[in-house]
Amino acid sequence: MNDSGGRMILLYDGVCALCNGLVRFILERDRRGVISFAALQSPLAQRILDRREQEPGRIDTVILVREAGTPREGILQKSDAVLAILKELGGPWKAVAVIASLVPRPVRDIAYDAIASVRYRLFGKYETCPSPPERWRDRFPDA
Repeated sequence: MNDSGGRMILLYDGVCALCNGLVRFILERDRRGVISFAALQSPLAQRILDRREQEPGRIDTVILVREAGTPREGILQKSDAVLAILKELGGPWKAVAVIASLVPRPVRDIAYDAIASVRYRLFGKYETCPSPPERWRDRFPDA
């Protein structure tokens, strides 16, 4: 499978209820359909992370992959990934991202890490990765 598809790919924890909520939030607002999704537990995420010598089970963040599978492949993690997604969504979300980007990355990432450390307790955890809704299945290359 081609890992790029011309879209950005968001790698997320497929069993995390908060992460799945983020995916639904993006799906409902990404009108141009430029962001695809792959659970960290998926073969696609594994291939991408293998190229970076990272283990999915040791990752505690969302990862936004730009130009996956190309020589220009790059990743953003934690708050940088979230801000890039908000900018991509445009409209008021872009304005939120611009304002939030005024906060230094270390401060943003401390807040991100604090939420990530309690996400299962606060939001819950699925036994398995939920299947994407049929209308958005094409946005999940491994589904």
